[in-house]
Amino acid sequence: MKYQRLSKEQLEELHVEFINFLATQSITAEEWSDIKENKPHVAEEEIDIFSDLVWEKVLTNAQYLEHFSKDQIHLFELHDNEMCLIAVKVNNDAIDITTKEGYQWLQGNLLNDEVVFYNASKEYSDDKNLDKFALIQKGANITKGELYRYFANMIENR
Repeated sequence: MKYQRLSKEQLEELHVEFINFLATQSITAEEWSDIKENKPHVAEEEIDIFSDLVWEKVLTNAQYLEHFSKDQIHLFELHDNEMCLIAVKVNNDAIDITTKEGYQWLQGNLLNDEVVFYNASKEYSDDKNLDKFALIQKGANITKGELYRYFANMIENR
């Protein structure tokens, strides 16, 4: 397995897609029931293959990732050959930007000396989707990029 197995909830959400996946392998509903009951290891392999296919599509289509921690925001724009990072760091231990109050403080104090911005870019390794997945495993979320574009525009106009 290249990524990680989809959760039971995710599989339920993708029920129709999973049925279509089984159909592409010429596995009928009756055969699937038989496989689950009599060959559970084969059923698990099929679920793993399906999970990897779903992850591959999601990661290929992902354009932005965001990761928040107590004092930093990491915003990634995912290009074909590299990922660009905008990092926002708050140098004030009393502020926790993962809370509503802390985030509001950040919004009102973007030009404060305690708020530092960093820019970087990095080429992918041999497998860019694994690079993206590693960031998700560390807590990043796929987004539409509004926050990345906001900060990119702000940095550009400084």
